[in-house]
Amino acid sequence: MYGITRATATVLGATAAGFLLWLATQVGDTTTGGYWARYGIVAGAGLVLALSQLLGGWTKWGMPTLARPVFLFAFVPALIVVGWILLFHEPGTTWFSRHAVSWSGDLGIDGFVNDLGAMLPALALGLGLVFGLSFDTAGPRVREVPVETYDQPAVAAPPPAPMEESPPPPVEEPVDAPAEPTYAAATAGEPEPEAAPRNEPPA
Repeated sequence: MYGITRATATVLGATAAGFLLWLATQVGDTTTGGYWARYGIVAGAGLVLALSQLLGGWTKWGMPTLARPVFLFAFVPALIVVGWILLFHEPGTTWFSRHAVSWSGDLGIDGFVNDLGAMLPALALGLGLVFGLSFDTAGPRVREVPVETYDQPAVAAPPPAPMEESPPPPVEEPVDAPAEPTYAAATAGEPEPEAAPRNEPPA
């Protein structure tokens, strides 16, 4: 399906561009108005060719949007160069054409610009094509399905556990040191007392 759509859009774009090119031949370029009308129509043919690919699914479908980087860094420089050459070859003497001729001579490019006079239709067609390529598509819109969320009842946090009181440290009672035996000092010259006799049973 994609190939058929693109082929159909290409055929229609080429047909429309061919018609515009034929229409441009019916406009004289001997006057200033006819000159710009002719090459404006030729530029429109290039724009139709680019849009046929864009609308035919060449990129990502979706609505065309202007790609600013391509427009600024591709189309604007092309517009300046092609516009300069077209002004250089404009019939008659307008303020713009006089300055284009004068500035080309000052820059030393008047011979180069003069040689491109035979390629004015191709330059205008290419300018329209670059302008058409400045558009892009952001793709089809994707519908976002909201995710259903269920409200859950708030769960109260459990109360903090009571702090256990630590038992007081045991009190160590002082232990009395055993009394040391005392011995009576023997008095010099006195006999030591005899031990008490033991009552032993008779044999």
